Amino acid sequence: MFESAELGHTIDKAQYAAEVPGLRAELLDAQFDLREAASFAMVILVNGVDAAGKGETVNLLNEWLDPRHIVIRAFDEPTSEERERPPMWRFWRSLPPKGRIGILFGNWYEGPINARVGKRLKETRLDQHLDEINRFEAMLTRENVLLLKLWFHLSKDKQKARLNKFEADPKLRWRVTETDWRNYKRYDRRHNVAEHVLRHTSTSQAPWIIIDGSDPRYRALLVGRTVLAALRKRLDVGAQWQPRLSAAPMPPRLDSRTVVGELVLDQPLDKRSYARELEALQGRLALLTRSKAFAQRSLVLVFEGMDAAGKGGAIRRVTAALDTRQYHVVPIGAPTEEERAQPYLWRFWRHVPRRGKGVIFDRSWYGRVLVERVEGFCTEADWMRAYEEINAFEDSLIDAGAVVVKFWLAISDAEQLARFEARAEAPHKRFKITDEDWRNRERWPDYERAVADMIDRTSTERAPWTLVEADNKRFARIKILRTICERLAVALD
Repeated sequence: MFESAELGHTIDKAQYAAEVPGLRAELLDAQFDLREAASFAMVILVNGVDAAGKGETVNLLNEWLDPRHIVIRAFDEPTSEERERPPMWRFWRSLPPKGRIGILFGNWYEGPINARVGKRLKETRLDQHLDEINRFEAMLTRENVLLLKLWFHLSKDKQKARLNKFEADPKLRWRVTETDWRNYKRYDRRHNVAEHVLRHTSTSQAPWIIIDGSDPRYRALLVGRTVLAALRKRLDVGAQWQPRLSAAPMPPRLDSRTVVGELVLDQPLDKRSYARELEALQGRLALLTRSKAFAQRSLVLVFEGMDAAGKGGAIRRVTAALDTRQYHVVPIGAPTEEERAQPYLWRFWRHVPRRGKGVIFDRSWYGRVLVERVEGFCTEADWMRAYEEINAFEDSLIDAGAVVVKFWLAISDAEQLARFEARAEAPHKRFKITDEDWRNRERWPDYERAVADMIDRTSTERAPWTLVEADNKRFARIKILRTICERLAVALD
């Protein structure tokens, strides 16, 4: 894969001096058009061989472009805060919003490559990482991210010559570290691992571009022209650009039976039994979340359900058992302007808890396959691919030690109507009922279908849905608390 990058491409000073002014002007124009359109973000990944000019090239891009609208991030070893969350968390937090350019050093490729070179990762596990990366990058491109992946290359002899040159110059000696020489000694192994990684992750939507790093002028012009061409191609398409994705047809339903429809929604539980069980379960939950074992885990609770199903009341009974310093509740509504400028899952990744903490989502990422599907806020292809993306997201949480517990609170049409009317009449509850709630009742059959599909496609062995019969609020709250305690007890054992 690296043969063309070892030919020794060069650009003479005169040609370089002649081309740079026009290139800079075109890049600035394209960056301005990107900011004006604000319809996509550009992410440039910078990887490659030590001393191949990665840093110099990025500094040059920062000089040629308007630095106020560029996000540059360099990733070293994960911090303690980052190690307590899924590996991709720190990269999600660094994605640029629409209208801006992000340049990421030491990105999601660096860790797997270094681990494989250092023999801390078997090839089969490396390939699993690469599959996860391919899915992540496919999701980014479908969420209007223009992804440009640059690999800066040097032959072994040229890398050695470059390192020796830096060491011999007192002004540049600081740039050469023991790690650089250690990596040089493992050049052949790194070369083989890099070739394997690039071959597995150079996809149609995000191919690798290999840069010959031996000549600074050639390297700079090639990167500048590559960035400009990618930007212009996307800008010229404009609002008509769509990811190449179509949705397979949903299977027809031959009857009206669903897993939610088969529930007996009005389950009995008297007040005395409720009070007794509530106290016992809240006490058990308090002990579980304060145990030493929980300090190595985290808790992610997801509450979904029809309007007025009792999510808020159930959440209050859960939080009554928790230390207020230990959790936070995230109510999810329509995305803000900041959130709309990012890929769909970004606003949920930003709330992922560290170890020993919990987060409670009052509605969640399932909005993509529920309200956005039913109301037509996204395309069929978007919500169809969301099932896979959601399952992958939850797997990432679980792999990092999170206990993920998901609840669907189910109520009958008649019970919802009764609760709506009660809210409308009670002065202290009127804020809970809106015209939108009344309108949503007209879409009840559409939501039932969406809920059934959601459960079928996202109730996994690692993160199953718990269906809660919620016509009786007391029964629902006890079932929720009991489920959380049981799932935590198993995870902490």
